[in-house]
This record gives sequence, structure tokens and C-alpha cells, in this order.
Amino acid sequence: MELSRALKEYLNYVAVERGCSRNTVLAYGRDLRSYLAGLRREGITRPDQVTRERIEEHIRRLRESGLAISSVERAVSAIKGFHRFMVAERISITHPAADLPLPKKPDRLPDVISREQATALLDQPFPATASGQRDHAIVEVLYGCGLRVSELCGLDLRQVMLDEQVLRVVGKGDKERIVPIVGTAASVLSEYLEQWRPQLVSPRVSSSAVFLNNRGRRLSRQSVHSLVAKAGAVVGIEGLHPHTLRHSFATHMLEGGADLRIVQELLGHADISTTQLYTHLDRSHVREVYMGAHPRANA
Repeated sequence: MELSRALKEYLNYVAVERGCSRNTVLAYGRDLRSYLAGLRREGITRPDQVTRERIEEHIRRLRESGLAISSVERAVSAIKGFHRFMVAERISITHPAADLPLPKKPDRLPDVISREQATALLDQPFPATASGQRDHAIVEVLYGCGLRVSELCGLDLRQVMLDEQVLRVVGKGDKERIVPIVGTAASVLSEYLEQWRPQLVSPRVSSSAVFLNNRGRRLSRQSVHSLVAKAGAVVGIEGLHPHTLRHSFATHMLEGGADLRIVQELLGHADISTTQLYTHLDRSHVREVYMGAHPRANA
């Protein structure tokens, strides 16, 4: 069987039998088509022609191209899964990607803003327009609920239950979780939905999305990146990223005494080791408090 045909079968397998999300299937497809294109340039079109050296050469080129480590790691995972699938389905008798190590991620703490910066960001005077108040609601929800930008953009009206003070969020792998929404995040979102969102609705477009653009369509991730950066720049936070608000949510929750398992659940992390990264930041905060409070700390 040709590699290109095997790829179609594999993508169908991860979508149907493994139940991966559409975004995951699309990402695997992009990674593996790039991989197969490189093999074709070397005259390799069948599974049993692939060698470990060819795979390692492809990974080396990915690293040298400047891709993020996380993107290279995803590509390696896709390649390993593809070859494992071909062996399991007896499409290939060899597994050249067996025991292929994943690229090591650098130990890098996530960017966060301070509580004071968060207050300045959220309390700034947003324009009294439909798009201005939408933007206000977006930064409030990103920081107040710790959502990923894709989760925020995918949020539908039926997932907002303000009477119960919760959002039903669909995260990675189409896994649903319940996230509380209270305080200013709830009040600003409520006002947006009641007063301002109707002004963004278009009679020519039907959309169940919570956050709409000026044409009445679902707001894109790129638009959210842009409006968050703009809101940050107004209060002197240059290059503010939506994910920074998610990181800040987690960090400030831990600083306030929230249990690590609760923060894991709120963020939708499958593995608590991902959430534990924020404890490094929390320890830094504890040390600062100690240094400022203990009479012998600076002796």
C-alpha cells in the first residue's frame, strides 16, 4: 500500500475510532503530509522503504526551521502514531519510529501579569460601543475563567448559564468541563449579552456564538489576539497574549490559596504535572512575601 493511502486510513482511524477532535485531526494531517512530501522527494512512497535515519532527518529539518518545540513534539507524535498504526494494520512489517524520543521542552515558566496589571487592564474605560463592550467581556472572561482562546471563540450561547454562574466549556479532545463565572466577569458578560451583542447580530447571518465580529459572525482567534494586545497596550502591557491571561488566572488562584487539583480542573489539564508548572510561580510569590515580612530575612 502507498503511504498516501495509508495516511487517509490513519486520519480516519484517529477521527472515528480514537475520537480525536477536528483540530487534532487537521494538525496531524498537516504534520504527516509534510513528512510524506519529504519522503517523496527522496523517492520513498511505500511504508517499508522508510528508515529510522529518514525520520530523524525530517525531525532535524523541523527543528532547524524554527518551529516551536511543542509543534515539533506534535509532529513526532503523529509520525510515531502513523507507523504504529501501519504495523498494527499489517500495512507495514517495520516500525522505524519505535522508541523515537520526543524533543525535550525547555523548562520555561509561563508569562504572567501582576494583580495590579490585571486590575488596570480590566478597569480601563472600554468604548461604549458594541465592539468595545464585547472586548471588555472577552478580557474579563479570559482572566476570570482561565479559558484558552479557542475555547472562548468556540463558546455558544447555550453554554452560558449565568443564573447558575457557570460556563460549560468544551476543551481539548472535545472534553467538557464546568467553569464558574462570578464577580465582574459575570456582570460584564451579562451586560454584553443583553445590551451589546444584539447590536452585532446580522439579519443575514445566523450564529449561536457568544462573541461576534462586526459582520455578525463568530469572532476568530486572530481577532481575539489582536484585541487583547490592544487592550494591554492601553495600560502599558506590551505584547499581551490571551494565553498570558490564562496563565495569570492560574497563578493568582494558587497565590490566593486555591488547591492545585481545583486549578487543574478549572484549566482542563489532563495531567496535573502541567498544572504544577504554576507552583514554581507561586513559590516565587511566597518568597517575596517572606522577604518583605520576616524581620530577619534581610539581616
